[in-house]
Amino acid sequence: MNPLTSPLLTDLYQLTMLQAYFAYGMRETAVFEFFVRKLPPHRNFILAAGLEQVLAFLEQLRFDQDELAWLEQSGLFGKDFVEHLRGLRFTGDVYAMPEGTVFFPNEPILRVVAPMPQAQLIESRLINLVHFETIVASKAARSVLVAPDKLLVDFGLRRAHGAEAGLLAARASYVAGFSGTATVLAAPLFGIPIFGTMAHSFIQAHDDEAAAFAGFAKVFPNSTVLLIDTYDTEAAARKVVALAPQLQRAGITIKGVRLDSGDLAAHARDVRRILDGAGLTQTTIFASGNLDEYRVRDLLAAGAPIDGFGIGTSLVTASDAPYLDAVYKLQEYAGKPRRKRSTGKATWPGRKQVYRHYRGDGMLEHDVVTLEDDVQPGRPLLQLVMKDGKRVDGFAGFDVLRNYTKGQLATLPQHLRELDTSSEPYRVEIAPVLRELAAKFDRQTASVQHSASSDVLVV
Repeated sequence: MNPLTSPLLTDLYQLTMLQAYFAYGMRETAVFEFFVRKLPPHRNFILAAGLEQVLAFLEQLRFDQDELAWLEQSGLFGKDFVEHLRGLRFTGDVYAMPEGTVFFPNEPILRVVAPMPQAQLIESRLINLVHFETIVASKAARSVLVAPDKLLVDFGLRRAHGAEAGLLAARASYVAGFSGTATVLAAPLFGIPIFGTMAHSFIQAHDDEAAAFAGFAKVFPNSTVLLIDTYDTEAAARKVVALAPQLQRAGITIKGVRLDSGDLAAHARDVRRILDGAGLTQTTIFASGNLDEYRVRDLLAAGAPIDGFGIGTSLVTASDAPYLDAVYKLQEYAGKPRRKRSTGKATWPGRKQVYRHYRGDGMLEHDVVTLEDDVQPGRPLLQLVMKDGKRVDGFAGFDVLRNYTKGQLATLPQHLRELDTSSEPYRVEIAPVLRELAAKFDRQTASVQHSASSDVLVV
């Protein structure tokens, strides 16, 4: 039983619903859509991520013998139902916005069309995967926008809420435009570049800081980046300068130094002056230490000569906006539109498409959400990515994906790039045909409910 691919990694009500559908033969085609109801505070857009993990999950979906045995032994489910699950596979279709697409509230970014039990079962894990990678990618994109030409590295594994979160955060931030990650497993698993320097403990374990620097450089002659803030940052920079000629004679170039504490802007200026004064103009300065997009923005605005940033806790936890009001709702069943009408949580019925419109200069102008068969001007964003349980195309690779994301971010008008809430929210229109369908559904539902209530027999 693999805990991360097991269909038991779900909410109990998904399984109780499956048994109820089984009992009543409810296997007609259902249409569910994933969307976000509203933007988190200080956000002007969201960046889609996690689709690749969803498709992999759907392709592998099945109950193994241990899982079936547990279900039967639990006493919660009937034996005939458990045996029925033995042959369960995902055979549906999936439509989605490509990963790296900028999107906005009330826009479906993923649609599942499948027999009701299949579409229901996948809800919890689908939301879990798309939601997490999307919040991290959206957070990472903000640093990419404020520091587009800087080295940006994910440093978040140690503060991630679990091992899978750390790995997927490395992936999501890379999708958004980060240069790479410090999480080693992301390299063999995803092919993401990995970065690292050295630990304070290595320096502390030496009696002499300069000796620690020299020792590290000899072990890693091709990637010498020295951590210089264990004691006195400027004094350490002078030790680096004094050591550089000796290392150069051994064929070792000091590629960079890392600052991890204190007034990073002031330290960076002092260190840059010390390095440049000794001719180490190509030695870079890399900063880390409780950074987020706001601190990166402020450091660059202050003219701090920093070439790269390691961003950890704030990224992997999306600390200022750690969740989205993301949902996966039934929009059609057995060929009929369905709609939730709860106050504050009403949905638009039917299978939908999103059409994107651009200004003359190529910047985003507005989107239109309409029914799938209501073809409109603009660029349709939802694409068929899985047919009959099989992917339409394989993963195109990160180069293609990152270039696509870069192009998406380039279409954001300046007011949507800001780190604070824009006074001009992006316009998402609900098409008249969709409003008409919702109104018609409400009238029919009200009529049916009225008739049903008058027929109730009170005993």
